[in-house]
Order: sequence, then structure tokens, then C-alpha cells
Amino acid sequence: MSNKLMDPIGRLMGLRYKSHPWHGVDIGDESPELITCFIEMVPRDTVKYEIDKKSGYLKIDRPQKYSNAVPALYGFIPQTFSGKKVAEMACEKTGNTDIIGDADPIDICILTEKEITHGDILVRAKPIGGFRMIDNNQADDKIIAVLNNDALYESFEDISDVPVKVVNRLKHYFLTYKDLPGNPADVEITHVYGKAEAHEVINRSIEDYRLKFENLDSILSSV
Repeated sequence: MSNKLMDPIGRLMGLRYKSHPWHGVDIGDESPELITCFIEMVPRDTVKYEIDKKSGYLKIDRPQKYSNAVPALYGFIPQTFSGKKVAEMACEKTGNTDIIGDADPIDICILTEKEITHGDILVRAKPIGGFRMIDNNQADDKIIAVLNNDALYESFEDISDVPVKVVNRLKHYFLTYKDLPGNPADVEITHVYGKAEAHEVINRSIEDYRLKFENLDSILSSV
């Protein structure tokens, strides 16, 4: 998929500086079937890392308060945004017309049989489904994918191919990872959806990104 925003971003950031993982990395020409993702966390992490939106560097969001650890590679899809179009889909599917986008890039969880020991890396992944997660009335979709050419998971084409215990482990993590002692998070997973719906969420989030950052190319060109 061609992305007009990539010309100035790649020229001004990707060549002269380290590319911003959200704005300066191309999702790939084969999106949404095969996409480039930025990994923030791996299963051995005991603190929650997330991207600093302004600088593009990883930062410590918070130490994990409980012993739950992310059960797969976790990060986001570059040049996506959970805005109006993603929220409209969540409203359509849930019947809750008050849902808004969470104004973040779309999260992704990537299954692999390999032990990858650190984040702050780019990987190619194949989306196979997702969770429709609602966090305080905000759409916070979690796309589930498999690592491209993974020896164990590469044959998985849809979330229905993933063992139920693995799906439940992922759901449990996302439903509890924001909990604080004595203050459980107000989150729910309303749907587990397959590949076709995951592709639609990704495509809508790309549209939301372009609407949100439509002037980014002119801003960068004037730097």
C-alpha cells in the first residue's frame, strides 16, 4: 500500500535521524495481510514499556503490580490511529453509541515460538484476528497476529486456529494488566474476532491516522 506521508518522513527522519516508530515506519505494501509492527514489550519484561509519543523512545510506563506478564510480543502498528472510524466500528458491533477512539496507535500482540529477548525492534507479522476491548468507553482494539515465517505459527490463518488456552491467556492479560491493588481497571472484551474483521480495523485505523495527521508531511517539509 502506497503511503504519501512516507516521502517526507522517510527523507527527513529515516535518513538523517532514527525514524519515529509511530510516524516514520512504513506499515508495508502488503497491508493488512502482512504488516510491519513495532515491539515495545516481550514476555520476560517485568515492567510495562510504551512508546513516548513525542520523542519516539521507549519509556517505562509502570512496574507491573502483579505477577502477570505479557504472554507474547506486544507493541503497535505504525501509522495507525484509534479515532472516529475505529470507534464507529466498535459502536456498530457493540450497540454502545458512546464509544470513542483511545487516540493511540493500534495495539498488536504477536505469537511466535522463538524467544525474543528485548523490544524496540521491528517485526513483520500476519494479523489473524483480534479482541474488541473497551477501556473506560474507549475503543482499544488488540490485534492478534503471528510472526511472519514462524516455524510453529506460520500456518495459522485465523484466530480460530489458535488453541483456546492461548486465546484465554491473552484475554486474561489484557483484562488485568491495568489493574492496581484495590482498584481494578474498567475494561471489557466484548468480542473475539477473526482475520477479516482485524483487517477492517487496521484499514479504518490507517484512515483515522491520515485524517489526524493529514498535515504532517507539510509540517516536516518546513523543518
